[in-house]
Amino acid sequence: MTLTSNERAKAGLELLRVIDLLQREKNIPPETAFTAIERAVRLAIGKHFGDDDDVVITIDRHRGTITAQKGDKIIDPHEGTLGRIAAQAAKQQMIQLFREEESQSLLVDMERLKGQLLPQLGTIQRMEGGAAIVSIGRTEAILPRSEMIPGETHHIGEKIKALVLDVRKQGNRVKVILSRTSPLFVQRLFEREIPEIEDRTIKIERVAREAGYRTKVAVSSIDSRVDCVGACVGVRGSRIKNIVEELGGVERIDIVRWNDAIQVLIQNALQPANIEEVFLYEKLQRAIVLVQEDQLSLAIGRRGQNVRLASKLVDWDIEIMTHEELDKAIDKAESQFMALEGMTPELANALIESGFLSCEDVAVLTPAELVEMGGIDEEVAADLIAQADEQSDLTSSETNVAKTRDPQSPRSQEMPQTHKQKFENLFSDHPTSQTFSEAEVNEAAVASNDELPAKEAEPIAANPLDALFGPAEETESPTSQDAASDGSPSGLPEAADTDSPSGA
Repeated sequence: MTLTSNERAKAGLELLRVIDLLQREKNIPPETAFTAIERAVRLAIGKHFGDDDDVVITIDRHRGTITAQKGDKIIDPHEGTLGRIAAQAAKQQMIQLFREEESQSLLVDMERLKGQLLPQLGTIQRMEGGAAIVSIGRTEAILPRSEMIPGETHHIGEKIKALVLDVRKQGNRVKVILSRTSPLFVQRLFEREIPEIEDRTIKIERVAREAGYRTKVAVSSIDSRVDCVGACVGVRGSRIKNIVEELGGVERIDIVRWNDAIQVLIQNALQPANIEEVFLYEKLQRAIVLVQEDQLSLAIGRRGQNVRLASKLVDWDIEIMTHEELDKAIDKAESQFMALEGMTPELANALIESGFLSCEDVAVLTPAELVEMGGIDEEVAADLIAQADEQSDLTSSETNVAKTRDPQSPRSQEMPQTHKQKFENLFSDHPTSQTFSEAEVNEAAVASNDELPAKEAEPIAANPLDALFGPAEETESPTSQDAASDGSPSGLPEAADTDSPSGA
C-alpha cells in the first residue's frame, strides 16, 4: 500500500509525538529513541530479506519521516511491505531498547538520590513479607522491616519520609532500598528542619543512633554568636519536636556540643551525668570515666544506652567507674599480671598506667610493643603474651560455666506444663492438695485433645488433569521476592527510653 505525501507527513508527526512523550514520561533522550527505531527498522529489513548488509536507515529529526535503502533498492517502511513477522520483531526490539534505556535513566536518577531524603513523600502501596512497597514516582522502592523504626506500623496509602539507602541494578529493573533507621536519616531531617545547618553556619559532626529509642547528635558552629545547641532545639523545643514527631514521637534526641578535645567531648556526650575525671589511654582507644556513686546509673543509662551511644559518638571505648571500682580493678590487674611468669613490677605498673587492666588487654599486644613498655627481651614478651592469652581463655570459660550453673538461668527453670500434661495430672496416682472444678477438668480435657496425634487422613485422589498437563505452578511476583530478601528483621536495641527530647 503506497502512502500519499500527506499520510506520510502525518505518520512522521505521530512518530515525533511518541518520541516527545518518551522523553517527558520515561526520560529517554530523543536521539536515543531515534537510534532505537533505526536499529529496529534495520532488524525488520534483515528479517524480510534474510540479511541486513548494505542497509541504510535515515530518520528526519524534524519531520519524523523514515527512509530506508538496501543496496540500490529504496524501501518505504510505512507501506507495510516488510511483512507482519518482521514488523513484530522490530516492535519487540524497540520495546526492549526503550526498557533498557528507561532503566539506565532511572538508575542514574536514583544514584543521585542515594544518601538523601526522597524529594517528595512516598506512598505505601502494599505490604509484602513484612516489608513495605513504596511508590516514589517513576518506580517503586522497598522499605524492609529491618529498616523500619522499631514499634512503628505502616498502612496502605500512608505518606512517609525515608532515606534512599541503596540502589541496585537487577537485570532491566532498578531496586531501590529505603531506610528510616539509619543515622543519616536523622542527619537529613536536621538539615531540612534547621536553616543554620542548611546554610552551614552549624555543622553536624557525628550522629549515634539506636532507632526508636535514643539518638545523640554532635554539632558545632563556625559563628561564635550562634549557639549550636540552642539553634537545633529551637524556641521551647519547637525545632527538635518536629524531628521527634517524624521519628515516631518516642525517640529521645540529645544535642551534644562538639569539642576537638576528646576529654571535653566525652563529658558533653555523657550529659546529663556529672563527670569527675576522664583518663585517656591512646594505645587501647579507651577512656575511663570516674563519677560519684549517685551519678553512676545516670552516666551508664538504661541498660547501658547512654554510655553505648556516647562511645559511638566519640569513637572511643568508654568505661564508667566509681573511685572504689577503679581501685579494685587496679588491684585485680596487678595480681593477675604478677601471676604471669616473667612479669616484673615495673612492667606491671607500666601496663596499668597505659590502661591495661586485664590479661585480655595484654593478649592483643605484640612482643615488640611489650618490649618497648617494660625493657624485657622479645622472647620473654612473647611468652607473657601467650600466658595472658591462655589466662584470658580460662577466665572466659569459667564465666560461661558460671552462667550455665546459675539457678536463675532460663535452662534451669521448669518448663511449663502443656494442656495434655495438666489433664493427665488430674487423674494421676499422686494427687496434690489442689482441687479442680468440673469446668476446669472439662477445659483441660478439651485442650488436651488438641495435642493428641491426629489419625492419618486417607490419601486424596490426584486431579486427573495433573496427569496430562502436570500440576499448576505457583507464581510469585519479583517484588515480593525482593521484599522478602531485604525485609528480614534485624536485632532491636535492648531498651526504650521514652523521656522527652532534650538537648545535652
